[in-house]
Amino acid sequence: MKYIFTKWRKIYRNSRISQKLFIAFSITIAVPAIIVAFLFIRTQESQLYKDAMANGSSHVSRLNEQLRSRLEMIENASSTALTQKAFVDFIHSNMRSDGLRLVKFRQNQYEQMSNIIQSHEMISQLSFYVDNPNLYEIWPEIYHYDRFTPQNYWEELRDEGGAAYRLFALQNGEHTLSYYRLVRLQGPQQKRPSIMEIRAKHSVFFKDMLEETGGDFFSVVMDGMNPSQTVYNPRHTFVQQAGEGLDEVFVQVHLQLDALQQNRPIKVSVGDHTYYALYRYIAPLNAYVVDIASHQELMKGPRSWYVFVAAIALIVLLLIMLIVSYTTRRIFRRLDSVLASMRKVRKGQLDAKIDTGLGDNEAGDEIDEVAVNYNKMLDEVQHLMTQVVDKQLIAKNAQLHSLHSQINSHFLYNALESIRMQAEVQRQPVIADAVVSLGSLLRYSMKWNSDTVALSEELANIQSYIRFMNFMEGGSLELTADLPQEVLRYAIPKMCMQPIVENAVHHAAPLGGSIRIQITVSVENDRQLLIEIRDDGAGVDPQTLASLQAALRGDWDSPIVASKNGLGLENVHKRLQLHYGKGCGLWIESEPGAYTCVTIRLPWENVNLGGW
Repeated sequence: MKYIFTKWRKIYRNSRISQKLFIAFSITIAVPAIIVAFLFIRTQESQLYKDAMANGSSHVSRLNEQLRSRLEMIENASSTALTQKAFVDFIHSNMRSDGLRLVKFRQNQYEQMSNIIQSHEMISQLSFYVDNPNLYEIWPEIYHYDRFTPQNYWEELRDEGGAAYRLFALQNGEHTLSYYRLVRLQGPQQKRPSIMEIRAKHSVFFKDMLEETGGDFFSVVMDGMNPSQTVYNPRHTFVQQAGEGLDEVFVQVHLQLDALQQNRPIKVSVGDHTYYALYRYIAPLNAYVVDIASHQELMKGPRSWYVFVAAIALIVLLLIMLIVSYTTRRIFRRLDSVLASMRKVRKGQLDAKIDTGLGDNEAGDEIDEVAVNYNKMLDEVQHLMTQVVDKQLIAKNAQLHSLHSQINSHFLYNALESIRMQAEVQRQPVIADAVVSLGSLLRYSMKWNSDTVALSEELANIQSYIRFMNFMEGGSLELTADLPQEVLRYAIPKMCMQPIVENAVHHAAPLGGSIRIQITVSVENDRQLLIEIRDDGAGVDPQTLASLQAALRGDWDSPIVASKNGLGLENVHKRLQLHYGKGCGLWIESEPGAYTCVTIRLPWENVNLGGW
């Protein structure tokens, strides 16, 4: 806290006088007004929330009572249908034995049952499923039990008391509510009981709810066991606003539904949106009628007030700033000339003196005194600058270390970006393996205890790089380096082989293809250590090869520059020549479509081999 206070005190101390006056007016006038306005809006938001919850609770209770009433109507219709004992007895008898009986049944019992169905506008279909081999299926109300699925549903129906509702019918019930009821249990001629099914279309049963297309609350009926089974109006504005997140909203709400806590609103968050839900449990249907509202939509009015208050506050602050600016300009007009001269000096114009307009014997006021002393200071600065000689000394070690940092940064940023893209696209645990390889590369690149490393360490780093690139590019890169043990102990400049292998990976491999990289070591005339890095990739076209070879034959003491494709072979070559002389460095040979071979020449006397 003390640090923060000191920091703000320093900022205030260094601010312009006009800024200090602006802050003072803002704190005493604008800020209190904004705070009061925001507190008022927060109070209105709280009251709006309470009113919305009360209205939503009333609405969902009304829907609950309405749906329960319609369920009772369906149950009454089923009871009326079962009072037609003659109809029930006939469909359990031998309907094929006497055609005259079938005609009379059609004219009497069947006609009465049809009238019962037609008298209930909510019922779209009433069907009986009977285990009777002598059943005649010539009317849509009478079926053999074999047409009913699932076949063993009667056991579940029996366990539920002989009757049960389903929000979605068991057969072709995408938009149909069904009521199932046991009619007769097994008998001598029946292996399975008879079941009556009454269907009601969602568009009729939930008519009032499905006609609502707007309002603060969005009504939906959810199955008590399956959140994906829902009934709602897809044309409701809430559905359009929720978009692809609608299913997630249903899942989150369904997780918190509790028949024992029906008066408690539910609050869920999906993405950056918050939703409230009020619900009632419909026990016969084993479903919930739920009203869902978006917090952002409920608070749209107060949120617009925030914008209004912010706009007013911005205008007030702008007016304060203009008044303060005008006042300070009038009071400190001559001080502005001092500040203007200082700005010119800061840009390098050292002859920007202040015209005080004073005579020889005039002292002036405090501002004039500042101006006079400031002019004297400029004269002194110009006098001192004529005595300074600007010398620039370019140190080779500083140049090389700067280049090393550029190369490492170039590689690391590309590697990290590739991992990030792969993680977003694949989302696979195999990325952990890539991170291990990348970690090895990072540790090797950033740990510089010495400018030289053993050849084995450089080789291990290259192997980690090949493993990582195989993961990142999805290619098939093969590295072969069968070197004698005594050579692996030799010290070489760190990161002198890595850029060459990178060139082979990025430029030699065909798109989606694979290459083999082979590293060999030999000694020439007991004076130089030769490290050859050969690949069997696409090779280098003759024009580019000639350009590269010309660059490698150039002046070894010329400055190091970046090629048009970044820091490349010429860069590494010049680094080696700066430290070990013109006889060392790189050489490249290539044949298009066959191979590319880069040779590193280093002093053979290991004791004389220094780092970068």
